[in-house]
Amino acid sequence: MHSGRQSARPATRRTASATCGPCFGKALGQAEREGLVMRNVAALSMPPRVPVEEGRTFTVDEGKRLLDAVADHRMGVLVLLALVFGLRRGEALGLMWNAFDLDARTLRVTHSVKQLKNRDPGSTAKTRIVISELKTRRSRRVLCLTPELVEAIKRHKAAHNKERLKAGEDWTEHGLMFPTAFGNPSDPDTFSHLFSRLTKKAGLGHWHPHELRRSGASLMLAQGTPLHVVSEVLATPASRSPRTSTGTSWRATAAPRPKPSPALSWGERARWLPRWLPKTPKTPVEDRKEEGP
Repeated sequence: MHSGRQSARPATRRTASATCGPCFGKALGQAEREGLVMRNVAALSMPPRVPVEEGRTFTVDEGKRLLDAVADHRMGVLVLLALVFGLRRGEALGLMWNAFDLDARTLRVTHSVKQLKNRDPGSTAKTRIVISELKTRRSRRVLCLTPELVEAIKRHKAAHNKERLKAGEDWTEHGLMFPTAFGNPSDPDTFSHLFSRLTKKAGLGHWHPHELRRSGASLMLAQGTPLHVVSEVLATPASRSPRTSTGTSWRATAAPRPKPSPALSWGERARWLPRWLPKTPKTPVEDRKEEGP
């Protein structure tokens, strides 16, 4: 039988170390002030070192297999964009049509879809799905698109319009690029389950949408994309960025950041993207069995 420390996952141990230690310290500190204990022994303790758990990332070959497998799915372009730009799950589900500029070949990340606790006493639902604006300037960013990505979005738009017409009066317009079959914001958890099914279909086993973000970062760095560009695309400070699959932190590879230049185009940000795109463009199929992704 293993002890709790031996069997607990690194994430669990990090959480326990970050929360339990300060909690005990405050409690014993108050007890010391009230004369209940001689001294606060928690203040003298050293928290255990928790090993950093390296996350999984898709290789170029695995990414290609995934995109080939989802190319005919109504959420295929979402997976493509999330993988290319390392989008968070909520950011990908919150992409808006009015944020897509065809002429400029850009896509603005402005909103996020979240699942929150339902505090409405008149509702029996435990959670509710909301669309919220991104709050920070860093998170509200502009993504530069390659011609291949623009074409993928245009094909998705055509399929989206057909789906909206088919739904008729049952459609609820929110302006989302990747809503449910009836226009409502997609449940993030439902999409996670869908993504797992899609990765299994591609022969890759179980994966979570969060791993698309790490994969996008890892592959951009592996292709020589400057660190400050990766940081801007992911809206993550380099000093707080996760480790890549190579075990090298972004901070360790950081170089002095140059001044912003108008020459920083989509070509520099995404020179490697055509290697990921499916060889034969496909038209997303309609799936209206249930209201979900």
